[in-house]
Amino acid sequence: MGLSDGHRALVTGAGSGIGRAVCLRLRAEGASVAVLDIDRPAAERVADELGGATVLVADVGDGRAVDEAVDRAVEALGGLSVLVNNAGVGAVHALHGHTDDEYDRVVDASMRGTFNALRAAAPVLLAGGGGAIVNIASVSGIRPTRGEAPYSAAKAAVIALTMSAALEYGPTVRVNCVSPGLIETPLTAPLLRNDGRRADLSRRTPLGRPGTADEVAGVVAFLCSDLASYITGVNLPVDGGSLLPSSQVEGVLSSILTRDG
Repeated sequence: MGLSDGHRALVTGAGSGIGRAVCLRLRAEGASVAVLDIDRPAAERVADELGGATVLVADVGDGRAVDEAVDRAVEALGGLSVLVNNAGVGAVHALHGHTDDEYDRVVDASMRGTFNALRAAAPVLLAGGGGAIVNIASVSGIRPTRGEAPYSAAKAAVIALTMSAALEYGPTVRVNCVSPGLIETPLTAPLLRNDGRRADLSRRTPLGRPGTADEVAGVVAFLCSDLASYITGVNLPVDGGSLLPSSQVEGVLSSILTRDG
């Protein structure tokens, strides 16, 4: 018996990385899955890995397209009880270096897309008697990172949207959020390919390494399951403890401990 037996799930941004891992984990736990991505070939590859699944192609920043995709998912799956909002993109520039087009691209995918899918799917879950929604934010939405101002702001908004939705849709629908830290995905591969940079990033992480998409997917599956039946409105970092150190004193105190040890 799996954690997701009988559930019917829609996953956005499902064509690679965390979204792909979530689809595979939910299917392994017994759910029927609809795979939504802006990239049809990527979505189809994931559907093939699942042994067959509903493929939906939409730009999550387009509210009408998301409404239609949710309708098609409901028709194909015979209902909907789980929504995982994973779609998002980022960009790295100084705040004043982001163009209007780039800002719109980041915010549309990373925040507006979450809002659009929430708006479209929540009434379906309510009418069906309940379910769970998990939004994927980022540790950058908790503690902003240099060069990612629009992305950090968008992910902070996702966390706020999560809490608002949890208030509005409880007790029927639970809404939670997962904030990954540095996770090994195709998106982060260029950053982690350099051995020196990987070692430095690992040294700064209490658990000593980057995370994996499967580790994030496991947390998502938990939050979608009855094991999390009394959890709603929570933002859960999956970051190996990377948010713990204080950038102001960590280096100084570490050097003292090293000398004392």
